[in-house]
Amino acid sequence: MKRLKKYPFIAPDIQSKLRLMNAQDTKTPIKTWSRSTTIVPAMLGHTFCIHNGRVFFPVFIDMRKIGHKLGEFSPTRKFKTHKKRDKKGGKKAKG
Repeated sequence: MKRLKKYPFIAPDIQSKLRLMNAQDTKTPIKTWSRSTTIVPAMLGHTFCIHNGRVFFPVFIDMRKIGHKLGEFSPTRKFKTHKKRDKKGGKKAKG
């Protein structure tokens, strides 16, 4: 777990939902736009649907993710492959 000098930021709506769900022992997915919320041990075993600007991306919380931010696990940009090189070594013919 990362060392923090300050307390971790948890959005108030997420915190209240977590307390309610942990008290009732239910595990329904939680939709959130708060990408800056820090993952704490109380979130273990829950699934969060994190908004990436276009769609909600489901993320299951396990031990390795504690201390990180929710936004780190919801990519905002689509990676397109790099251009493939020419078969002759990648150089263009002069002409």
